Amino acid sequence: MNTRRLPKGPSQSTAARPGAKPRGRAPTPAALLRDATTQLRAAGDRAFAQQILTYFKAHERIIAYGVRTPAFREVIRDLHERVRGAWGLGEAVAFAELCLAHGAFEMRGAGIGLLGRFAPVFEPWLLGVVRRWLEADRLDNWAAVDSCASVVVTPLLERYPELVPELKPWHASPNLWVRRMSVVPLVPFARHGRHLPQVYGTVWALRNDPEDLLHKACGWLLRDAGKTDAGRLERFLLDRGAGLPRTTVRYAIERFSPAQRKRLLAVTRAPKGGRRT
Repeated sequence: MNTRRLPKGPSQSTAARPGAKPRGRAPTPAALLRDATTQLRAAGDRAFAQQILTYFKAHERIIAYGVRTPAFREVIRDLHERVRGAWGLGEAVAFAELCLAHGAFEMRGAGIGLLGRFAPVFEPWLLGVVRRWLEADRLDNWAAVDSCASVVVTPLLERYPELVPELKPWHASPNLWVRRMSVVPLVPFARHGRHLPQVYGTVWALRNDPEDLLHKACGWLLRDAGKTDAGRLERFLLDRGAGLPRTTVRYAIERFSPAQRKRLLAVTRAPKGGRRT
């Protein structure tokens, strides 16, 4: 993996979108952070903030303003318009770091959302940055991890497919969110029949993981892999399903017919004494 250090100033910043025209003096990451905080707080709704909290477990430390999706997307569009053509990848990463340190659910989302707008200029070193954020618990809930997977890690892997195998060591991390990030970015690829050896290898590598969030993520990954090759998924489950968590199997078979689901649940049931290894 490319281990170049992060850009430290404008002279080292990655260029913005090719062909983009500078739009005048752009705010610094710190100035944009202040503006984003003001906009998101103003768009918040206390009742909706309480509703957001119901999607997380009681022990998860979630602070939410209660910004609804349309308003949140409008804020991201506004932030991007203010820096489009003037910022490079370095500034976008710096802004994301500031937002992730902030703590509020929507602020973290804004940092990741704006960074995602710079996908055309992503560079390989960004994968290491994401892992650092995960290990520092800057992305410390399923929603933040899955959002980063969708708009940052999957586009990065699409741009640099040689990075896909670098997720394999993440399976063994003691950090739940690092392990989840080894799974979720692969879902769009699995859906289109790509990187399937790593998809199935990832599920098998995580079969003994104690966390239900990983069981569900692996089942989701298998289910989408089956969209383009249901036969391969069925063969995998017949061969190794008894070694998988039941939650993973139940998620994986959602798209099979009722009769197929019943049969697969029966044949993948582990013998007494635990799952087969």
